[in-house]
Amino acid sequence: MTVDLSTTPPEGVFFSRMSASNYTRGHFHANHSTDIVLRWLQAHGRRVINGNDVLKLEFSKAAQQIQLSKAGIATPKTVVAVGKDKVLDAARELALEPFIVKPNQGGKGLGVQLYSKVTELEQALKADKFPETLDDVWLVQEKIETDEEHITRAEFVGGKFIYAVNVFAGGSFELCPADACNVDFAEFCPAGSNEAPEPVEAAGPRFEISDAPDLALVVKLEDVLAANGIEVAGIEYIRRPDGTPVVYDINTNTNYNAAAEEAANIEAGGMKKIAEFLTDELAQLDQSAPLRATA
Repeated sequence: MTVDLSTTPPEGVFFSRMSASNYTRGHFHANHSTDIVLRWLQAHGRRVINGNDVLKLEFSKAAQQIQLSKAGIATPKTVVAVGKDKVLDAARELALEPFIVKPNQGGKGLGVQLYSKVTELEQALKADKFPETLDDVWLVQEKIETDEEHITRAEFVGGKFIYAVNVFAGGSFELCPADACNVDFAEFCPAGSNEAPEPVEAAGPRFEISDAPDLALVVKLEDVLAANGIEVAGIEYIRRPDGTPVVYDINTNTNYNAAAEEAANIEAGGMKKIAEFLTDELAQLDQSAPLRATA
C-alpha cells in the first residue's frame, strides 16, 4: 500500500480491526501499514476507534498483562524472554511446572507450547524443534489450574460490557468464540490438561452466553479499557479452584458467535451492538460538522 502523507484523510469514523494474527495469513506488512494509517488519521483529528495506542496492546500480550496487573487484576505468573536464546533462562526463573511458552504477538494459538518439565523445553531447543515468532519475544507462563470446563470471554462495545460467553473446549486449546473458529483455530488459554490436546468435535454446544457474569471483574475491566482507550474488545479469563478469575488476553479484534447469541435469545448481538455504536458516532460527527465548518 501507499499513503501520501501530504494529503488530508477523508472525514468519517474509522474503526481499526487489525488482528495480531495478521502475519499468519501472509500480511507481513500489516503491522506497519496500520500503524502509519492510524497515526495519519489521528494527526488530522479524525475519529478513530481502537487507535494507535490500542494497536500496540493488540500486538503485545506482555503489554496487556502489564496494564491488567496495574489495575489489580490477577494474571498468570509470567517471565518475558526477549530472544529465543533467553527462553530457557526464563523458564528456570519462572520455577513452575508445568508451564507454557507463547509468542508475545500471538494469533490463533500458533506457536504456543506446553511443557511439563524444563528439561522438555531444553530438549526442544537443542533439537531445533522450537517455533519462530514475529518479534522473537516470548512469554513463559504458568499453566492455570481450574475446576471449570470452560474459559469465559467478556465482550465490550463502546467500552461497556454487553455479555460474557463461556467457551467449552473439551480439554483442547480450541477456545475462539467466533463462528469462523468452530473447527480450525483459536486463541490460546493457559489452562488445560498436561496431555496433548485432543481434537474438538464440531458437534454440540461449545459456546454459551453466561447467565451469571462476574460483574465485579467487569467493572475493573471497563476501567482498564477506559484507561487504555480501548472501545471494542473481548477479554478472556479462567477461574482458579478458589474462584479467582485470572485474565490472560485482551483481544481488540473480537469476534462473536451468532449461534450462542441466538440460543440465548439475544436480539442485539455483538455485531449489531458495533453497528449501533458506529451509527451513533457517525451521527455525532454529522452534528459537529457545521461547527467545524465555521471554526
